[in-house]
Amino acid sequence: MNIHPQHYLADVLAITKQAGEAIMAVYASDFEVMHKADQSPLTQADMAAHHIIAQGLTRLNPALPVLSEESVALDFATRSAWPTYWLVDPLDGTKEFVKKNGEFTVNIALIHAHKPILGVVYSPVTNALYFATEQQGAYKQIGTLPPQPIYARTFQANRISMAGSRSHACAQTQAFFTKVATKLSQPEIISMGSSLKMCLVAEGVVDIYARFGPTSEWDTAAAHCVLNEAGGAITDTHGIALQYNSKDSLLNPSFLAIADLQHDWTQYIENTT
Repeated sequence: MNIHPQHYLADVLAITKQAGEAIMAVYASDFEVMHKADQSPLTQADMAAHHIIAQGLTRLNPALPVLSEESVALDFATRSAWPTYWLVDPLDGTKEFVKKNGEFTVNIALIHAHKPILGVVYSPVTNALYFATEQQGAYKQIGTLPPQPIYARTFQANRISMAGSRSHACAQTQAFFTKVATKLSQPEIISMGSSLKMCLVAEGVVDIYARFGPTSEWDTAAAHCVLNEAGGAITDTHGIALQYNSKDSLLNPSFLAIADLQHDWTQYIENTT
């Protein structure tokens, strides 16, 4: 199958915005919060966005499977036969949605040969779209304004800025921040929810987002494509690029979303996982 991600982009952007509209309709209501088996929250907005996206992507190309956070679980024996598929988080940052702080996104990625070749991240509250396709650059669009190219920033030791998780801080992250401050300079820390943290790296606002602890592949894939095309990367704590659908588990290892590939951020990690 010849894959041309650029051909899908306009339709995926439209599907993403449609999902965002459904999410905002629930956001404005007195919605119910349910919980999954792992106690993570689930709302009507998650499921409404899931159905819109799954149906839209299937219409776009029925031959491409759709793997969504809200899909029925599939074993690796089934998934491993997919060279190309859609990887979706219909509402990334449900905790932030429930808190009503606006820091949640719709994430859609196209994965081919274990890497993202199309990525769309949409923030419904701010009407900000981040999108990229392989070898075509990364862009940010606010509302109906023309899309603008975005680029990851160049490392400067005397002006370090780092993204931190709004809802998932941990001791290892704090140790990482401390070591950066000791060896380089006191970093500015910007706390943010959802995949917006990786988008901050892609658009040159911060140098790095370090995540120690569990995330799922649908949490990172779309923003991973955007960051790759903006000149950055997402690697594990040994500097190896994250891979998708390459193992039984859909959990990511701890990772670093970095702006400047010339600086070795792994040197600030203690107790590497």
